Amino acid sequence: MTGDQWALGGDLRVARVGYGAMKLSGWPVGGGPGRETGLAVLRRAVELGVDHIDTSHYYAHDGVAANDLIREALHPYPDDLVIVTKVGALVEGSDVALPPGEASGLTPDGLRRGIEANLRTLGVDRLDVVNLRMGGVDGSPTPLAGPLETLLALREEGLIRHLGVSNVSAAEFAEARRIAPIVCVQNLYNVSQRDDDPVVDECAEAGIAYVPFFPVGGFQPLTAEHLVTVAARHDATVAQVALAWLLARSPNILLIPGTSSPAHLEENVAARDLRLTPEDFALLKG
Repeated sequence: MTGDQWALGGDLRVARVGYGAMKLSGWPVGGGPGRETGLAVLRRAVELGVDHIDTSHYYAHDGVAANDLIREALHPYPDDLVIVTKVGALVEGSDVALPPGEASGLTPDGLRRGIEANLRTLGVDRLDVVNLRMGGVDGSPTPLAGPLETLLALREEGLIRHLGVSNVSAAEFAEARRIAPIVCVQNLYNVSQRDDDPVVDECAEAGIAYVPFFPVGGFQPLTAEHLVTVAARHDATVAQVALAWLLARSPNILLIPGTSSPAHLEENVAARDLRLTPEDFALLKG
């Protein structure tokens, strides 16, 4: 591994700035960029050196699905492209119809359907990395052991290469590590929301990637005064500063900023070259 790369599971080497495909479908509320723009963004991402794409079968809205766009734009896939998917807890906007009682998507049948849907829509025989997303649709706690053991069995069938977890507490992360080899954690974390600091550090010590979702604030973009000040110092955008801060925070952090804009894609990838100063870090610490 180098400062610009990370080896997921020890064998899937990726650049630390990847791409999240959720916004290409407009999921969960609509407003996607349209098919042609989505295809162009994906192709340009790969041209810019992105070799890690995060997606899921339930990123779909109004007949547009992220997995379908990825397959159309990039299949047959470059040998070095790593596609990370997720299954598990579903949220409003999903196009996956589940029987009553399976709304969490965490039953054995629900998980298998999710894996098979990702395999089918991406056009692959094995998924590089699958994140088990925890948390019920209604926010109620859900057990982790059973769903993770189900994914382990699917891994034994050859359908999955590596496993990760998403939307987990520190206790759930510890439990997951006792059950299965975990290669990544995908949780909410950014420059202004740092509750997961201990998990980031634990992952780094264990050689596990940490992949923050909403790295630039998600549906509420980060616009704090200090970020604006640092951005002005570097002639950069606030989003670029937020991404650069994450890259500097720990070498195991991998970024998957999502965008449906070709211009924003270029800016996000360029954040890998932004070097913040000690003064910048001191200002952003508080």
